[in-house]
Amino acid sequence: MLSLEDKIAKSNELLENILRSYPEDKIFVSWTGGKDSTTVLYLWKNLLEKKNINKVKALSIDTGLKFPEIVAFREEISLLWNIELHIAKPDVNLLHYEIAKDKVKCCYDLKIVPLKQSIKTLGIEVLLTGLRRDEHRFRKQRDYKEQRENPDYLQVNPILDWTELDIWTFLYKENVPFCSLYEKGYRSLGCIPCTKMVTGGEERAGRDREKEEKLAYLTSLGYF
Repeated sequence: MLSLEDKIAKSNELLENILRSYPEDKIFVSWTGGKDSTTVLYLWKNLLEKKNINKVKALSIDTGLKFPEIVAFREEISLLWNIELHIAKPDVNLLHYEIAKDKVKCCYDLKIVPLKQSIKTLGIEVLLTGLRRDEHRFRKQRDYKEQRENPDYLQVNPILDWTELDIWTFLYKENVPFCSLYEKGYRSLGCIPCTKMVTGGEERAGRDREKEEKLAYLTSLGYF
């Protein structure tokens, strides 16, 4: 079993390889404001700073249903770290939308469609994500590099083998900021209607069960 130090080194080696292989202005971090993607954002920011590249690009999908604390954290950190933040929003009037009635349709309309549109519009070639194998059984077979289609881009998962404990150990050790919702009892953050606090069990136990059971299908549609 790899130590956290070994995992950090492996993540950094992967990011170094990506930076050598693609133009840095075509590489974006998919940043939710959650602990995992914030870890990736921090690793990527540090690497670019060492290369004297000052502009870190990030894409955040904002369904309009995010926790206010996540939105505030996202804005605060993007300013603090000088992030070129692009917000992807759905072309949907939420006042007339049946939110979370059909979980797959809701995720597709509010997350996947704006994600795909932004990848095309921004000319993204590589998207760095905070996806981890241990957070969901379907993700145990995921790879560090995944070629996605429609649109074409490379999804890179630098912290794939990190555990939840690894994430928190790293954040505290490096003094990396994180959203205040975690201190209130949340372990995994999604949209407000489909996220709740949990007292134990799996990390994503607070996520909506119907959506979690259909994660493989959502990924086939373009979800991470």
